[in-house]
Amino acid sequence: MSERGALRARLDLLAREVAKFGAVGAVGLLVNIAVFNLLRHTTDLQVVRASVLATFVAILCNYVGFRYWTYRDRDKTRRTRELTLFVLFSVAGAVIENGVLYLATYGFHWNTPVQSNVFKILGIGIATLFRFWSYRTWVFKALPAEPSPAEEAARPAERFLEQRRPTETVEPDPVRN
Repeated sequence: MSERGALRARLDLLAREVAKFGAVGAVGLLVNIAVFNLLRHTTDLQVVRASVLATFVAILCNYVGFRYWTYRDRDKTRRTRELTLFVLFSVAGAVIENGVLYLATYGFHWNTPVQSNVFKILGIGIATLFRFWSYRTWVFKALPAEPSPAEEAARPAERFLEQRRPTETVEPDPVRN
């Protein structure tokens, strides 16, 4: 495969991964916003506390989507490690997400329902970039690439060609001709 073809294949895989990550994230966003607004309007919880609870409900929902759909083909041998890293990076994302809301609410006193939702969504957007990078890099690690059947079939021939030395070329004797 040419370098250009290999690059195209990698970009196609990345585009599919981003689309799946986005679909799971969209469901998580809906869960997050719904739980946030439900808690905000039916309880006496402060804005940021309601947001933190909603974030963790969405994180649980997202883990199921990522593990069993987006990254289902990734390494599954070390689930404890995977879950530990997922929680660690999710908490870091939650700090980013809710830090934006905290700053808007308590730093600028923007805490009307509309303002709270705008800054909640802004925080989710920033945290999503961090989560995408960290989940694909550290949590759901790719398995080593397996060779295709064509590559597997070509290996003996490649080994044979690597072992052969180039033959010496014999120049014709000018006296004999």
